[in-house]
Amino acid sequence: MKKLEIGLDTFGDRTRTTDGKQLSHAAVIRQLVEQAELADRVGLAFIGVGEHHREDFAVSAPEVVLAAIAGRTQRIRLGSAVTVLSSDDPIRVFQRFSTLDAVSNGRAEVILGRGSFTESFPLFGFDLARYEELFEDKLSLFAKVRAGTPVTWSGSTRSPLTNQNVYPPLENGLLRTWIGVGGSPESVVRAARYGFDLMLAIIGGNPARFASYVELYEDALKKYGFGSRPVGVHAPGHVAESDEQARTELWPHFLEMRTKIGGERGWAPPSRAQFDNEAGPNGALFVGSPETVAHKIAATARTLKLSRFDLKYSNGPMPHEQMLRSIELIGTKVAPRVHELLGAGQVEAPATETAS
Repeated sequence: MKKLEIGLDTFGDRTRTTDGKQLSHAAVIRQLVEQAELADRVGLAFIGVGEHHREDFAVSAPEVVLAAIAGRTQRIRLGSAVTVLSSDDPIRVFQRFSTLDAVSNGRAEVILGRGSFTESFPLFGFDLARYEELFEDKLSLFAKVRAGTPVTWSGSTRSPLTNQNVYPPLENGLLRTWIGVGGSPESVVRAARYGFDLMLAIIGGNPARFASYVELYEDALKKYGFGSRPVGVHAPGHVAESDEQARTELWPHFLEMRTKIGGERGWAPPSRAQFDNEAGPNGALFVGSPETVAHKIAATARTLKLSRFDLKYSNGPMPHEQMLRSIELIGTKVAPRVHELLGAGQVEAPATETAS
């Protein structure tokens, strides 16, 4: 038994300065490394860096950024949020993360997903009509490579492999692997079928509605012969000294980000009333004072039986200084309060895996 892991996620959102100047992609990446350094200093468990291939996000190669973070941190675990496996090569994904694990002295993990954006498919020459096939086929190969034994595999999206070794191997055990799930029961079952950890991406609605997904995951794990596995949540939010300050800081950036993405997908811009509802006790935004956010995280952890909660702290063009203050409060105020509310030993520790 151990405490709930509390971590952070970022997509490297293109930010502005406090006076409204748009920062370059390069500047945002450098600031992201600084944010991760602070997260390590204040004792947070994890930093996840997302992969995107579009103008409004700075990071297209998370593992490179994570390697830079590894060299400037000591304890924090390092991973993706998420790696778009469908448009990548599973062997190269494993090699990049096993290399990250080596340079970070065993701190690497990966969250695999199909991605909520599709720019990587035409960019790397993949047909969106094969969306499901690509992910399923590549996930089956990744599972073979992750096992740490010579790989014999055949599928429909690349040439087969026979007794092929993949280097570098992980130094100890197996690479911790999560499947990121946004709302598909089939994806929940898929994670269980491979015995991978489950990361629920909650970006709208009441987090409690995902309880049925956790039950489905637990039932599927038993069906496929696995013991219990960790469940995590990724959700957006922001922390400031008071509820009013946190909402005031977040709202304009939330509005701009959701309006831009909504315009691409046919959604209406969010209203302030919708924002306030999402920021309330039953919404997906974890925004407010340390006490407010801690209570909401603790309630979600109990309801969904979580092993980890990752707050997506970057919010569109929100300035670097506001994010730094949020990270500081999450580490020094929110995390200790969550652990106090849950009580020591209330959340199960992840199962330990070893290579066979």
